[in-house]
Amino acid sequence: MSVIGHVSIKGVKVSPADVAKIPASNLRVSRAEFVALWQAAEQFHDEQLRRGVPDWYGAGVVETCRWLAIVEPKTEQWRLAPSPVTRRLQVAYDDLIEAECHAAEQLAGSRPLPARLQGRPGWIEAVVATLNWAWRRHGRPPLDTNRFAWG
Repeated sequence: MSVIGHVSIKGVKVSPADVAKIPASNLRVSRAEFVALWQAAEQFHDEQLRRGVPDWYGAGVVETCRWLAIVEPKTEQWRLAPSPVTRRLQVAYDDLIEAECHAAEQLAGSRPLPARLQGRPGWIEAVVATLNWAWRRHGRPPLDTNRFAWG
């Protein structure tokens, strides 16, 4: 669950079932690379929240990964993860992902900075970086996945 006024997104443990459900057509990087990023983002964001550190960048990566993966919350009544920028409650697919990339880039370039971004430092940059990497295969992963140990 995401709370807009605060940086609090309930952690999701990425399960093998979640991984199996990721539509291959939603990624332009390998599933393994994407899952490594998604797991790293969930872990990093949870660590930051436990330490009381505001983490809008991590929240942006997490929200974007969950949308691309079409994550299903395990503890809440089922609903789609909304797209990060436009907040659409639709299953991510190629045309919609490209439209979200465009909306994210427009929002990131807006001047003056829109009110919805003023209290969310790093969030839109994270969304743009995640979409550019996972969908457009441009740039590097938005987080260093080597920093996290899995086991």
